[in-house]
Amino acid sequence: MRYRQLTTGTLALGVILLIDVLRVWLPGIITIFGQAASTPAELMGAFALGWFVLALGAPAVVRRVGARPVVVVAAVVLALARLALTAAPGGRTQLWLATAGLLAGLVWLVGVAADTDRPVPGLALGFAVNAALHALWDTVDVVWWGTWVAWLFSSVVVLLFLLGTAKPVARAGDGGARAWLLAGPALLLAGMVALSPALARTGMSYLFAGDGVAGSPLFGLAPVPVAVAAFLFTASTRPPRGWGRAYGPVALLVGALLFASDRGDLLVPAVLLAAVGLGACLALTDDANRPNETAETEPTGAGSGTTSDVTSATAARRGYAVAIGMLVFALGAVGYYSAYDLGYPNAAVPVVVAGLVAVVAFTAQPVVQWLPGPFPPLRAAAAVTALALLAPVVADEVPVASNRDGPPERLTVVAYNIRMGFGLDGRFDLTGLTEVVERQRPDVVLLSEVDRAWLLNGGHDTLDVMADRLGMPYVFAPAADPVWGDAVLSRWPMDDARSLPLPAVGAPTGAQALGVTLDLSDGVRTAVVSTHLQPPPGQGPVVQARAVADFAIRYAAGRPLVVAGDMNTEPGDEAFEQFTAAGLVDALAAARPLATSPADDPREQIDHIFVSAGLTPSDPVAPRSTASDHLPVAVTVTLPPR
Repeated sequence: MRYRQLTTGTLALGVILLIDVLRVWLPGIITIFGQAASTPAELMGAFALGWFVLALGAPAVVRRVGARPVVVVAAVVLALARLALTAAPGGRTQLWLATAGLLAGLVWLVGVAADTDRPVPGLALGFAVNAALHALWDTVDVVWWGTWVAWLFSSVVVLLFLLGTAKPVARAGDGGARAWLLAGPALLLAGMVALSPALARTGMSYLFAGDGVAGSPLFGLAPVPVAVAAFLFTASTRPPRGWGRAYGPVALLVGALLFASDRGDLLVPAVLLAAVGLGACLALTDDANRPNETAETEPTGAGSGTTSDVTSATAARRGYAVAIGMLVFALGAVGYYSAYDLGYPNAAVPVVVAGLVAVVAFTAQPVVQWLPGPFPPLRAAAAVTALALLAPVVADEVPVASNRDGPPERLTVVAYNIRMGFGLDGRFDLTGLTEVVERQRPDVVLLSEVDRAWLLNGGHDTLDVMADRLGMPYVFAPAADPVWGDAVLSRWPMDDARSLPLPAVGAPTGAQALGVTLDLSDGVRTAVVSTHLQPPPGQGPVVQARAVADFAIRYAAGRPLVVAGDMNTEPGDEAFEQFTAAGLVDALAAARPLATSPADDPREQIDHIFVSAGLTPSDPVAPRSTASDHLPVAVTVTLPPR
């Protein structure tokens, strides 16, 4: 049996649309359904898992009414939801559109599984093309663009998907349940590690800095074409025989372990090994040794869910397999990321999922008679890799800081908690973030809640994209893990970057203090420290504040000093006084009260800028914007005379 190209292409297009919807729906759990700091993580998790549990009923529907009607209706709903999300409406409208698209996508997968016994080529092609496009779009998907280009691209993909769905599928043979079971776990590992452009670039940025911090990389997306090529080629070629079949499971497990080690300098090998291993594991489950000679020529009837060659139980088994696999995806995603709210260890989650994939793949029946897929492996891998190769050229930019003529008399400093790039309406709004920052004409920008690759937030490299738009290179330091933390961007060269992990004191999300030194030319240097304090439950961040103040004073070593960020403490609180007791000055004092949170109705003064006694602050402001749940704070500081 050689599956026709149309069948595989339609499956790949549907996978691409479903991933696009997931990249909107997953962040909506935090930014629209709930608020990460106030809505219980258990409630958000229940909301997320509920839709995947509901999809477990889809195989029964398929068995009762037939696969064909279910596939067509679900495909139309998925396509319309994806197209509507291109308008990025924000708020609950966006959440429910994405939810409708998600549920339709899950039901569509179940229906397709009933009539597809060889899904690996379509799944692998969908994962690979989506990763290449995500890199080409600089990790900001077209669903957030709001331009005619976004509408044109989305409309073409949707139209091709619907045209492919309209044609009756070929008859399916037996088997395929094992491959369908891995669809969800493979999607999780691809999005978290193996095919994540944002993670690859973040890993490259650690290689350009060292000492546990990351800097603006040159050709940061360079690992993506390698990962895409390795994944697609290994997924579409015949696996080795005997114990050689173990190379894929072993590579996947090693990649997952490197990712779970929480070391930024190991992210690039984690991506490459996971890509090779994941593709090889999918190939091991490809039931190419069970040919069905009637599959090419006899389409199913419009109302039938299975063929005469396959019992309804076989089709149902494949449907339940993909539904359970997608539930594993949801459990893994919720389990991994909710740990940052609930405070339990989460490093085992990707390793356990990789172990599941490895076991299912390695215990599959060895291929007896390998049948070629619908696309030649080398040509398919080369074509998708060529698309991915455009990303380092088109999407990668490297802002360069350079000394101006002589040291400046003043520096404008902006501190901003950017909430992973999502505004109060739940839209991914880097345009709004950069616009409010640019209006202050900053020399230095300190960012909190910087997300560089979390699948839960859509897999964006928020920092690199903002740095490109602002034209300012960055230094990044991890807090919760290597892709979540704080950053400093500067128009002046930065060096001597150091990061101090802060005591957790009961707060599940990690915290750190990042120190950098600005080279203002002619031997004039200023120290800058960026932080985001995380208070323990029911208390103020006193211990962390004291640690940051001590670190900042030592790091500055008598040089002018700026300390800023989301401090989660108000003027007069004990934590706030740790900074003033260290000799630092409240740079926003002249504008007090200066509330910064929540952004639409600010009542709390929790974002601050402190300066050393030698600096003179002026023009403090908290410009209004709803591009985050905080307002930025800005101040101009006059440097001491030389």
